[in-house]
Amino acid sequence: MELSQPKTGAPARPTDQYQEAPGYFRRLGPADWLYALALCAAALFALNRYGHFMDIYEEVILVCTAPVFAVLGWYWKPMRWLLPLVAVLSLGAIALYDGNLAAAEQKFFLKYMLSSQSAILWMSALFVFSTVFYWVGLLSCGKFGGGVGAALCWAAVVIGAVGMMVRWYESYLIGPDVGHIPVSNLYEVFILFALITALFHLYYEEHYATRQLGPFVMLIIGAAVGFLLWYTVSRDAAQIQPLVPALQSWWMKIHVPANFIGYGTFALAAMVASAYLLKSHGMLVDRLPSLEVLDDVMYKSISVGFAFFTVATILGALWAAEAWGGYWSWDPKETWALIVWLNYAAWLHMRLMTGLRGRVAAWWAVVGLLVTTFAFLGVNMFLSGLHSYGEL
Repeated sequence: MELSQPKTGAPARPTDQYQEAPGYFRRLGPADWLYALALCAAALFALNRYGHFMDIYEEVILVCTAPVFAVLGWYWKPMRWLLPLVAVLSLGAIALYDGNLAAAEQKFFLKYMLSSQSAILWMSALFVFSTVFYWVGLLSCGKFGGGVGAALCWAAVVIGAVGMMVRWYESYLIGPDVGHIPVSNLYEVFILFALITALFHLYYEEHYATRQLGPFVMLIIGAAVGFLLWYTVSRDAAQIQPLVPALQSWWMKIHVPANFIGYGTFALAAMVASAYLLKSHGMLVDRLPSLEVLDDVMYKSISVGFAFFTVATILGALWAAEAWGGYWSWDPKETWALIVWLNYAAWLHMRLMTGLRGRVAAWWAVVGLLVTTFAFLGVNMFLSGLHSYGEL
């Protein structure tokens, strides 16, 4: 089986052939290079405009994002409109603030659309509606529901990303010593989790030319949104707080995003595995992709997640050495991160060495989500340690 090709029975699309052809860089056209140059120019603008807020590590991260997103945009074309749209809306919101945080309650578009709290509420609502329409499309076997669900999911990603960018700026309006990238607490990382999971889902949806996975993946995103709303109301979590000393490090800016790419793709794999189990037991047989496609998406999601989670674990050890004087202390969070890593390492080992597939692999992926959820939330709820700043 050739894993890079869709298994829907349809011929490969020209975009897939274009992306996977040999001599890739020789085939890039003027539009591709113009896109890359525009990203580099945007990075330089941001460096010139906001560089005085950054330390050297943040400046390096900003500069490196341009080539990374250029390659990503070459491979996956929707990034070419997503990034500029988020940038335009974010800069528009920043301009409306005019350096005054109180403008969030005074100006219409900020108060009801583009302030960080408003944008995140819109994101939450759009994800919920997307879930409903995806399920309508699946149960009715019609294209309309799935199409609307996908459009709403894209809209949620856009407005959610804008909310995160604006929240980043708002933290600096509170005070230069307060400003920080918005990945420091449960409120912010749940937003990050929802956005990352949705983006990976949208990629697989396009690559495999099927929307039947949307209803399942959106369930986990909807659950994250539900928790986010509860956490916001019950703990006033949307308020921007100064970083605790342990988080005042540039390591946070790369460790946390890498970690949540892992969490997001592990969750996506589990929901795809749920669809696999349903179809393998004779349910929704005519409405779900083939078992080969489901198996392939599950495998690729876990592979990507494992790679990023491995990087995040290494970065976390380096951060721990700087913050606490040792690379590993068997803190509950560290211990459960190791358990998650070992679980998916074993899954991939069995897949590659023994050809693990079918219901066993699917059930393992579902159980893996339970393990990952405890590492993500359960440790914060029931255990304490050096990561106690993340408690519920």
